[in-house]
Amino acid sequence: MPDGWKFGRVSAVAADSAGLVYVFHRGPKADPIVVFDAKGKFVRSWGRGMFGSPHALRIDKQDHVWVTDAGDHQVMEFTNEGQLLRTWGVKGKAGTDAQTFNRPTDIAFAPSGDYYVSDGYGNSRVVKFSREGKYLRDWGKPGTGRGEFNTPHSIAVDSRGTVYVSDRENNRIQIFDGDGKFLREWTHLGATQNIFITPKDEMWIITHRNNIENLTYDTLAGRIMHIDLSTGKILGAMESPGHWLHVTPAGEIYIGSLTGNVFRWYPGWLEHGLGAQEGLRPAN
Repeated sequence: MPDGWKFGRVSAVAADSAGLVYVFHRGPKADPIVVFDAKGKFVRSWGRGMFGSPHALRIDKQDHVWVTDAGDHQVMEFTNEGQLLRTWGVKGKAGTDAQTFNRPTDIAFAPSGDYYVSDGYGNSRVVKFSREGKYLRDWGKPGTGRGEFNTPHSIAVDSRGTVYVSDRENNRIQIFDGDGKFLREWTHLGATQNIFITPKDEMWIITHRNNIENLTYDTLAGRIMHIDLSTGKILGAMESPGHWLHVTPAGEIYIGSLTGNVFRWYPGWLEHGLGAQEGLRPAN
């Protein structure tokens, strides 16, 4: 990075189709979005003064960069060069109607082009939009029942349009159809921070054993898990701190950590035991 720059708390990381890596962080000593090549060389950056509290960063099929701002209650779409294309939510205004969010946490893209926002820290709902950006519907309320949430922290959609929501403080992942009908839930994966589903329907998560571990150890605890999408079975796991993850087509896993770091893991670390099927090892 340029001289004198350093990350603050890294909330999210993602890679585009060309292998460029986008880091979203909360520190004052660098632009909030910093882009690197696959070898870690600085490419470009943007966003200074635009965000209240950076949270999610996802990249769509067009290589557009989408973010959630949990401080100013907004969702934004940029080109990969940093040009702002669209904004949802009213800057600095928390709300729960079709035009506002309350500390949104994540974005997910459906095969149809529709997309979802998990909303979030202040609200307890999922909001669905059309590919054109029109509000379609929302579902969820505070609670522990089916379709109720206590911090919907991450959201992902598989190739069939099924929606997976990390209901973090309830220690579960809830699963819905594309219109919000409850299908099932997984309660054995802990307090999940982030969900990533590859185009081949391979699910990866970063999670804590429970919400108490998340609150107690924050940045220092966590586990990466490879999950069977049809059953929820854990196919592999290893310890790793982290708040966000992104998996490339080559199987490399990028982790954004609130410790102020980005980690890159790649297949091969574990050859025996729980992680044997999808092992990981740290990059040099």
